[in-house]
Amino acid sequence: MSLLKVEGLSVAYGSIVAIKGISFEVQRGELVSLLGANGAGKTTTLKALTALHPKRSGRIQFHNQDITELSPWELARQGLVMVPEGRGSFTRMTIIENLQMGAYLRADREIEDDIEKVFALFPRLKERRRQLAGTMSGGEQQMLAMGRGLMARPQLLLLDEPSMGLSPIMVDTIFEVIHNIHRDGMTILLVEQNAARALKLANRAYVMESGELIMQGEAKAMLDDPRVRAAYLGE
Repeated sequence: MSLLKVEGLSVAYGSIVAIKGISFEVQRGELVSLLGANGAGKTTTLKALTALHPKRSGRIQFHNQDITELSPWELARQGLVMVPEGRGSFTRMTIIENLQMGAYLRADREIEDDIEKVFALFPRLKERRRQLAGTMSGGEQQMLAMGRGLMARPQLLLLDEPSMGLSPIMVDTIFEVIHNIHRDGMTILLVEQNAARALKLANRAYVMESGELIMQGEAKAMLDDPRVRAAYLGE
């Protein structure tokens, strides 16, 4: 059953069509990776899904309901949550305050419990819980961005380039967390330039080029595909 279904999505920047009528879906419980070179349109796709950039045409369904015209906060309330490229922390707020901001649409009594769950995933955040986000390293800010996204209790978590600019050790940490939250049932749409790592985690993958989807399939099969290996794995 499709949790997210995208049909004929097109996005333009002025007269330039960046996304050209793409269609894809994410099944409940899947980890789907969206691969492609810089400028292929991956981030623009995520921004269109979360209403952070206007759509030119197309239809988006989430939980079998049409969400094409919903606002970003309405989508977040429904459980469609993105962790953006560049982390986007509230730099003058502490780690704990950033995590609380991730739950700003919630009114339940389990917010503190969920903060402790984030700290279990990222012990370094717990150690620095009173530290201002703007004084943290890039890797720590990526942990915080992911933790803040999880605080919204997403039904579908969109991750945009979570390993970009991080040290190899921090990349390992981030991918381990992605693996763990997916194993525990989180549905994830992952945009990631490290194609090999993304395909090893994913159930399925799509390859984007110049705003179009040119390949799709099971992640393991694509990992072994000579075309993918030559274009995206440096072989």
